[in-house]
Parts: sequence; structure tokens; C-alpha cells
Amino acid sequence: MADPYRSQNAPGKIKTLRKPVNPWINEPVSESQNRSMTQPVNYKIKKLHRGYLFAFFLIFSSVYIAQAQDDSTGKNKEQYIREKISEYFSPPDEYRDNYGNYRSPLKFNNGHQAKSPEEWKKRRKEFLKQWNGMMGKWPPLIRRQKMEITETTGEDGFVRHRIKYDWLPGQQTEGYLLVPPGPGKKPAVIVVYYEPETAIGQGGEYRDFAYQLARRGFVTLSIGTTATTNSKTYSLYYPDLENSAIQPLSVLACAAANSWYALSGKPEVDAERIGIMGHSYGGKWAMFASCLFEKFACAVWSDPGIVFDDSRPNVNYWEPWYLGYYPPPWSGTWRRQGSVEDAKGLYPELLKKGHDLHELHALMAPRPFLVSGGSEDTPERWKALNHTIAVNRLLGHENRVAMHNRPDHSPNAESNEVICMFFEYFLKYNKQKPLLD
Repeated sequence: MADPYRSQNAPGKIKTLRKPVNPWINEPVSESQNRSMTQPVNYKIKKLHRGYLFAFFLIFSSVYIAQAQDDSTGKNKEQYIREKISEYFSPPDEYRDNYGNYRSPLKFNNGHQAKSPEEWKKRRKEFLKQWNGMMGKWPPLIRRQKMEITETTGEDGFVRHRIKYDWLPGQQTEGYLLVPPGPGKKPAVIVVYYEPETAIGQGGEYRDFAYQLARRGFVTLSIGTTATTNSKTYSLYYPDLENSAIQPLSVLACAAANSWYALSGKPEVDAERIGIMGHSYGGKWAMFASCLFEKFACAVWSDPGIVFDDSRPNVNYWEPWYLGYYPPPWSGTWRRQGSVEDAKGLYPELLKKGHDLHELHALMAPRPFLVSGGSEDTPERWKALNHTIAVNRLLGHENRVAMHNRPDHSPNAESNEVICMFFEYFLKYNKQKPLLD
């Protein structure tokens, strides 16, 4: 078996006569037209019938040719997208084969290193058990439920439904379901954020991810933590804020998993082609959801801070609404550094035991994901991402880990185009399916 930590090659003329004159419309006609006025009626009907047949033939031919051109365009677009995004699946030379100080996710807790896909399955189960044990066990997932539509409006090329459903036991949420026209099952993306309005185009610039994807033929579900955002507690808590038995980021992931079940039950959605994405807070949420729930076919994490980094105040996993939960009242929130003497919750314990988020990234393999990096996730993050590349290589896959970089935290037109093309390639054209149960 090849060493998974060693790089491999990667991806007619018309003549008009002026006389005589037609007495019915007082217009000049040709001699042939004049003769036709005296021809039997059945002859004219037959001639008219032949004209209709010819017109039908032209219309049918036009539709057929247009369809062929559409098919050709589709194939060309797939190739175009592949060429446009391929460069983002390879780290810069300075970070190639650079694994930093991160512990290899292929190593079991006893030090043995997984050397085959079968061994990785065992290591993956060990990872899941360990992380779920540290963060708290999820309540049973809500596999059978239906979205309730409370309002429907027309948008630019799609229908927008205001919906509500249960995303945790005893906890209901409201959001928006955007459905493009056309028959058949479609790929879908769940977009997560502080509230659901921003992603449908009612918020910040370049953050209308659900809207843009719906215009490209995706069914999109936009959801967010409106109530806790307004109360400044931000996340989700189970069973409640005062007694959460699960770290909030894991509760968010659980809610996203239940959202997958709610969305997958829609007749217009292909359950095997559902992705998830989010920006910043939503990026953290999408990362934990896609890593912990393997039914998401692919994911995009927009500048969440993909690993622990005490030097970056916005990579604030130490906050009580992320991985530093303790019962309120809270103190010292929004501090600029996580490692302080009185740090509470799980976060300081994770650092003490040498854990980091690259361990969760590895759970995505072999499903593809894109890091849309900004100020918090710079090219240096390839040191952590290289470990998931190694896991994919062990499983016989290349080009499943990608990163695109921009200078600022906020998304822009270029980064959004890359995000949309990533989803188009893996969910629409490549029809990427989840490979794990």
C-alpha cells in the first residue's frame, strides 16, 4: 500500500408582383395569389394543412436542436467548472506535505496507525465515540417529520416558502425553502447562519448564498438561530440554556442533521445530493454538522477558523456558545484569547489533551469539502488539511479537499462564485453521493 502521507499526481429569393389588387384588403398581389382566390376551397385547406405541418416541423426541430445545445452546454459547463476549481484542490508548494504539529488522525489512541481502508473505518468509529463522548451524546434524531409551509411567494425564477419544523426534540424553528422550477429531483443545500433572512438576500452583501444557489437550480433551505441571536446567547442548547448536556456546537450539528431529514423528505429533493454551508458562525456550524453527520454529501465552510487558534479572537471556540459551555450567568465573553487561568467548559480540556479540529475534518473523508478562507483561514491552514488529504489517499481518493483564499473575512464575488461552482460540480454534474452510512 502506498504511503498516504506521500504526494501523488493529482485534476432563397422572394419575388413580389404589384398587380392585380386584392379587393378584400386593397393590397397588390401576385398573379399566383390572384389565381388562388378562385381555386376550390378543399385545395386551399390542403395547402393550409401542409403549411401547418411544415410549421410544426420547424418548431419541433428548433426544440430538438435547442435541447441538444442545452445538453452540449451542460457538458461544456461541467468541464469548465472542473477546470476553474481544480487549482483549489492542491496546496501551495510551501505547504505541500507540510503537516505542522498536528497529530495524524490515522493513529489510533494506542499509537497504531491505520494502514488500510478497513482499519480507517475502525479509527473513524473511535474518533466519533471519543468526540461525542467529550461533547455530549445527541438525543434521538427526528427521522420522520414534515415541513409546514406557512407562506408562499414568487421570487426571481423560483418559489420561496416560509416553513417551520422541529429541529430538536421539543424545539421548533422557522426558515425559508427556495424551490426552482422544473420536474425531477434536484440537488439541495442547507445554509446556516445567525438568522435565515440573510442567506435569502435580506442581509449583508455577498451573503445571499441560498438565493444564489436557488437561481442555479438548487433547492435551498435557509435556517438560523434567530431567537438566541436576539438574546445574545447565539447557539442552541439541549435540553435548555441552563442545563445543556451537550456542547452548543454539537447541538447545532444535531439540529442540522434533523434539518437534513426534514429536507430529504421533500419530493423535489434528491436525498443523496444534499450539501451544507455557512459563513463565520455558520461556517463553524456547517463544519461540525458535516463532520459529525455523514449523510451530508459535501460541505463548504466559509472562514470559520477550521482549527483552534488562540491568536485569532474570531476563532473563538472558547466561548460558552461554542465549546466552552457552562451554565449561565457567563463572564469574560468576547475575550481576545481563549487560554486564560479561569477558562471554563470543554475547550481548555481539549487543548490540554492535545485535540484539534483536524480530527473532525478527517471524518469527512471521502466526502468533498471546500474551505472558503478569509482572514481567519489563510493558506497556512493547509498544514491541517493535509492530514485529511492523507486519509483520502488511504481510501483511494484524490481531490476531495479544497481551499480558496481571499484577503478579508467577508465573502466577495469571487469567493461566492467558487462556492457555487463547487456545489455545481459535486452535486449537480458529478452527482456526488455519500459513501458512508
